[in-house]
Amino acid sequence: MVLEQKQHSVKTQVESAATLPVMEAFYTLQGEGAHTGRAAYFIRLGGCDVGCHWCDVKESWDADIHPKLSIDSIVEGALRHPGRMAVVTGGEPLMHNLTELTQALQDAGFRTNIETSGVCQAVTGSWDWICFSPKKFKKPNPAIFDQADELKVIIYNASDFAFAESFVPFLRPDCKLFLQTEWSRSNEMLPRIVDYVKNNPQWQISLQTHKYMDIP
Repeated sequence: MVLEQKQHSVKTQVESAATLPVMEAFYTLQGEGAHTGRAAYFIRLGGCDVGCHWCDVKESWDADIHPKLSIDSIVEGALRHPGRMAVVTGGEPLMHNLTELTQALQDAGFRTNIETSGVCQAVTGSWDWICFSPKKFKKPNPAIFDQADELKVIIYNASDFAFAESFVPFLRPDCKLFLQTEWSRSNEMLPRIVDYVKNNPQWQISLQTHKYMDIP
């Protein structure tokens, strides 16, 4: 394994000098959505212009304040851990061209997952799983609709249920549908989500289980 990692490192150094602004990268459990409970290496990229007022990682918005890391060093960080699912998130990760990153991750044996608001003009990269999480603050590009494996909508107030439903007709029939309460509104909105899912069983509840477990 060590030899393979060294060979991969040399290969990527030769092939690409591309860098990406990385706010943080860490190994934990996926806490949300369809892959809840699975070990995952998270790569949080800097840069976002969506502007959710309830965002819990607003420090990710300015890409310029985060270190620019090479594709090689990002993949090397992921390879230090036994899990082989990489989740690229943000910010809004598709503000960057992710073709080389995903190719390098997949070459190293990773499944590549992304969470995106879908607002960017193109979905770059090679993805095993796309979580589409639209926000009211900026309309998504319809190009994301037939690529989404999962729709995850944050419920901050009652009008967000209709917002969530508005996307369903445009998605693939096999797209998984999740409703997730905004953390600070859990006491009020979680019971409403429970009732909504009971009455609309095509939906599932997504909980931020990592916060309940007090892990990153």
